[in-house]
Amino acid sequence: MHVTRISEAPEYQAPNHFDMTCLRLQGREAGPAEQLWLGLSVIAPGGHTGLDPSPIEKHYLVIEGELTLVGELPGRPEQRTVLRALDSCRYAPGEKRQLVNHTDRVAKVLLAMPFDPPAAK
Repeated sequence: MHVTRISEAPEYQAPNHFDMTCLRLQGREAGPAEQLWLGLSVIAPGGHTGLDPSPIEKHYLVIEGELTLVGELPGRPEQRTVLRALDSCRYAPGEKRQLVNHTDRVAKVLLAMPFDPPAAK
């Protein structure tokens, strides 16, 4: 068993993340993990990510507050939805994704993602 106390979770910088604090909860510099890592993002009012694709599947769970999520796959129309506490979303590998806090309150979101992109089929 490996425990990470929130007070000891290492902060990390993610590209194209603005007005956000990103903490590593498990995996990478937070400790041992074989298949996935967990992070917590604290998103200030007006904070957001870029609308960027990733080769890695991502899962988000809103813990507190409200976020607008945008998703876009090649050849498909853009999707937008609002997530509130305990709502979750999965982004497919290669899907553009964006998180935006349009509210005047902090939002907290849990991120779970594998270390590596899926193997070629």
